[in-house]
Amino acid sequence: MIYKGSFGVAKCIARHIHTSPGARAAAMSKFDQGVPLPYEKLKKNLGVVKKRLNRPMTLSEKVLYSHLEDPQGQDIEKGVSYLKLRPDRVAMQDATAQMAMLQFISSGLPKVAVPSTIHCDHLIEAKTGGKEDLARAIVSNKEVYDFLASAGAKYGVGFWKPGSGIIHQIILENYGFPGLLMIGTDSHTPNGGGLGGLCIGVGGADAVDVMADIPWELKCPKVIGVNLTGALSGWTSPKDVILKVAGILTVKGGTGAIVEYHGPGVESISCTGMATICNMGAEIGATTSVFPYGGRMRKYLQATGRSDVASEADKYEDILTPDKGAPYDKVIDINLSELEPHINGPFTPDLAHPISKLGENARKAGWPMDIKVSLIGSCTNSSYEDMGRVASIAKEAMKYGLKSKTEFHVTPGSEQIRATIERDGIAQTLREFGGTVLANACGPCIGQWARSDVKKGEKNTIVTSYNRNFTGRNDANPATHCFVTSPELVAALALAGTLDFDPRTQKLKTADGKEIKLSEPHADELPSRGFDAGENTYQAPPKDGSGLSVNVSPSSDRLQLLAPFQKWDGKDLEDLLILMKIKGKCTTDHISAAGPWLKYRGHLDNISNNMFIGAINIENNEANNIKNVLTGQWGAVPDVARNYKSQGKGWVAIGDDNYGEGSSREHAALEPRHLGARAIIVKSFARIHETNLKKQGVLPLTFATPSDYDKIQPGDKISLVGLKGLAPGKPVDCVIKHSNGKTTQIKLNHSLNDGQIKWFRAGSALNFMKETKA
Repeated sequence: MIYKGSFGVAKCIARHIHTSPGARAAAMSKFDQGVPLPYEKLKKNLGVVKKRLNRPMTLSEKVLYSHLEDPQGQDIEKGVSYLKLRPDRVAMQDATAQMAMLQFISSGLPKVAVPSTIHCDHLIEAKTGGKEDLARAIVSNKEVYDFLASAGAKYGVGFWKPGSGIIHQIILENYGFPGLLMIGTDSHTPNGGGLGGLCIGVGGADAVDVMADIPWELKCPKVIGVNLTGALSGWTSPKDVILKVAGILTVKGGTGAIVEYHGPGVESISCTGMATICNMGAEIGATTSVFPYGGRMRKYLQATGRSDVASEADKYEDILTPDKGAPYDKVIDINLSELEPHINGPFTPDLAHPISKLGENARKAGWPMDIKVSLIGSCTNSSYEDMGRVASIAKEAMKYGLKSKTEFHVTPGSEQIRATIERDGIAQTLREFGGTVLANACGPCIGQWARSDVKKGEKNTIVTSYNRNFTGRNDANPATHCFVTSPELVAALALAGTLDFDPRTQKLKTADGKEIKLSEPHADELPSRGFDAGENTYQAPPKDGSGLSVNVSPSSDRLQLLAPFQKWDGKDLEDLLILMKIKGKCTTDHISAAGPWLKYRGHLDNISNNMFIGAINIENNEANNIKNVLTGQWGAVPDVARNYKSQGKGWVAIGDDNYGEGSSREHAALEPRHLGARAIIVKSFARIHETNLKKQGVLPLTFATPSDYDKIQPGDKISLVGLKGLAPGKPVDCVIKHSNGKTTQIKLNHSLNDGQIKWFRAGSALNFMKETKA
């Protein structure tokens, strides 16, 4: 079943237009025929910057600085300057696109200024199988899909229907190109780095800026180089590169930096393998990740009908590769020939284990050894090559009568991948192995999983080829121990049924008692018969959508038009209550849970009922149970926040390190703002979330002395004084008023620049945009 749409205005066009390269010229994509590749402009801009810097440049610098609005006048100081950039395009997934389009509608602008697309991948729950789950989602999410389709048609945004696939795979197949600068409203947007672009995850308000023709701001990132030598072989896969890097850098080691892979080992990795590595770079906090243009990218472009793009990239290879001797701010060396397969987890993606050590480490830690469910696919690992390598393992095992000992779920990354693996028999092999082929969507990776084999609270282990494994992320069960690894190891461990198995050295027992050792996985990098496009799933916007309407029902519980946030009144923020002092890790999943809550992503008031429900309260070590200091009663976090708001009491939340790591979801900033937050005070922030807070008029503040976190108690009150003098680089004075009547003064830092301070004063970036465009 494919979503048809209900307003019947925009025309649909085939996913693959079979024309000669000459007929399409050198357009950015087959869907953007009037928009040429920007190489000529990028080369000109880069020449200006190169002359200024007068040194060799990394690939990251070349792509980023060639997109500067003012290459001659822009200050360029890593970690200090805010770059004003002109991205080539915007991509939005359906869960974040709702709020992004609602904000764009609020701006009053008639049409987006750059090529933009919406991708329906987040709202499809995995339950029984691909066809059934998709059909159910189309019915249950009809209101949202109709809104996004009609908004896309009116404002000039391409619309990829439910069933088309995961945003990042669609971008790689259709829109990515070497040298691209793209922003996407999903944290795993860096997937496009596998095709040589700088693709950066942002919140919806950033997307609105770019669609509104406003330069996009990014603090000038450092560049971490990963020098790859040797070559991948055997059981070692591209996923193991990023699993190893995550173990080295940790979940915050990439913050404020682009990770750039280079060296002779690069050419042993397929284009889709490079995308896998860049995709999971989000888990180390990196701004994005990228690989240099080369032969494997050229092959992929040609295989996906973009030979003209490859030909153009060949002409500009000098701007799509790093200069010899380019200076990196840090270098990590990895010999691919010596790299051991890895598996990371549980509960954090940087807890890295070589497969040879996993069983021992799991026993010592007391993790459940038996695997309940194995899952492959997702935006990280759902390429034709990934599926083929798993099928090679499954085929060999089935020759000996062996099948998966666990539940086994398969998520194709796109309709093109689904159709191609169906045609080539790979999907059928995986079904015979014991697999269920799910819809072309995010599914269990983001918590869209109607899991029924364990009860909530039951300790269990799952193994996935996904990218993220925070507590409760996949199935809302905080006792589920999720490990992330390559699809090949997922399949091998599914055959063993336990974490204590290394397919390189250990054997499996057949029903008749024989012992067999699995061969090394193998598969074609690209389908020898070409890709099968599958069903038509793209809706192009009409040339003129100005006469169309986009309706949002006032009684809807899924969609809600936005009301502007209140402007700052020019006074200090005195006697702010402490809603919650959070203990330990606080990701965007803790702040704004996904899973069943995704259906409310277009309704700010309703989704605010999930605010902080996963965060741990330091007072009682419990989630979603805090003390209302006005009543003395204990209650759910959103309920207490609503009570404070109704009494006109502003509040702050106190957090630890790397606060807001994980998803790009701006709801984790919108919800606190909606329910009365004035500031968030933590030891350190993750990049995207800090920006999202700034955009919504919430002050993101960090302790000048991290140990000051211990000076604040949940019953205290916070005053932020001297805000009329708020300025870049100037700390904020904070007075802590303790419940015993004593006070403590501390300093709080911030990274607001002049423009961002104007957002705070206006109440939000959107308010400021309206003021300046009025």
